[in-house]
Amino acid sequence: MSSLRREAFFLPIGGGGQRFCLLTGPAAAQSRGAVLYVHPFAEELNKSRRMAALCAASLARAGWTVLQLDLLGCGDSSGDFADASWDAWLADLDAAYLWLGEQGFEHVVLWGLRAGALLISDWLSRTDTGSHAVILWQPVGNGKQHLNQFLRLKGVSGMLDEHDAKAVMAAMRADIDAGKAVEVAGYTLGSELCAGLEAAKLSFRSGFHAPVRLLELNSVEPATCSPAIVMLAERAAAQGVDIVAKCVHGPSFWQTQEIETCEALLDATLVAMDEMHGSH
Repeated sequence: MSSLRREAFFLPIGGGGQRFCLLTGPAAAQSRGAVLYVHPFAEELNKSRRMAALCAASLARAGWTVLQLDLLGCGDSSGDFADASWDAWLADLDAAYLWLGEQGFEHVVLWGLRAGALLISDWLSRTDTGSHAVILWQPVGNGKQHLNQFLRLKGVSGMLDEHDAKAVMAAMRADIDAGKAVEVAGYTLGSELCAGLEAAKLSFRSGFHAPVRLLELNSVEPATCSPAIVMLAERAAAQGVDIVAKCVHGPSFWQTQEIETCEALLDATLVAMDEMHGSH
């Protein structure tokens, strides 16, 4: 087992901000390429840090250089969550991608978890940097649905009955529509972030010329993919996209109360990376 090279640094962003980055790569042999990790939304980021770190190390041992980036207002990056917007997060991906290019990486694999998949999909639709292989863990397909699920935490955390919970949701919706920030589970969401997340949908343009791998987790055996992911993969395949969806058995580590890991997902990720590297 080869030793790893790890480097933590702050990436300067226009306007005086900075984003915390962690670079993990092989210590000696030439890197096979770069992987840019896009983390999930709000508390799911904290719950999944352990798995993201384990996967970055696993990929590095296999010869990949992985850049993990904390988006604006998240983790150790500058700004508060209330300052975040969808466009600002897209700009963060721009900055990370450009930095990897400056390090000599011509091809970057995009790896996203949960809502990070939406951000990757939106970023790809807005850039002309060419096609990049994509690997997505438990991808969120619909940003509006994801936001609504997050907003419902307000009612759950307050132990409200169904009627009161609906009233709280309606009040938050009214605030968002009026351009006001809302507070949920300790996170302050600005209206711009809400609007961007709501508008986001996971899709790949027709004839997307790079492989896409979707990896889901299911705690029930035998592990099968959700109908939503199967439908998304079939729709993309019909448009000529090289896309494969696979489900592995394991816990929903991004939302479990205790920090959980899944060795099967790490193994499946390495297999998917080898497949994509061979076909790209």
